[in-house]
Amino acid sequence: MSVQEIILKVKEQMAERGARTVRGLGRVFNAVGASPCRKVEVQEFFVGLNECGVKLTKEETNVLLSHFDTEQDGHVNFDEFLTAIRGRMCPARQEVVDIVFSKFNADGSDKVTASDLRVCYSVEAHPKVVSGEITEDEAFLEFLANFGDKNNDGKITKTEWDDFYAAVSSAIDNDDHFVQLMKQAWKL
Repeated sequence: MSVQEIILKVKEQMAERGARTVRGLGRVFNAVGASPCRKVEVQEFFVGLNECGVKLTKEETNVLLSHFDTEQDGHVNFDEFLTAIRGRMCPARQEVVDIVFSKFNADGSDKVTASDLRVCYSVEAHPKVVSGEITEDEAFLEFLANFGDKNNDGKITKTEWDDFYAAVSSAIDNDDHFVQLMKQAWKL
């Protein structure tokens, strides 16, 4: 099996489980020991895939490992892996994601705080809020939890922001719809 065929198999398995699996994969890799350069050891890569419900044969895993161990050092660059799985956002999507981030990054630190986001992020259209299942505060906390604050400092980096929205983007087929959702959620 080729790398592309295996990546397609991973995508299909993840699609069956939903967009949260793509976001969850990044969090799992962080939890199993990603280094600051966003790499994981080969065994951690295999464990991370299994924890997200991705079932590959040993041979398929080895093909992926050899492809994503770009420096041949026994580590997988999971940023490259995640990009291969979910793809990159098109320019229109990335632009609106960047505009929203810059709205909160006034100091140029490439980090935003949860309190900054709460002021502008609207959860009133969240399906569970509309149905009365959860409150707006609960929906906001769920939203924050999905960013996967990697160092637990209460701040969301540009990389975390882009990773989150790349995963969200992968679940929305229509570019205009994605841009509209961003504008609605962030009151642009």
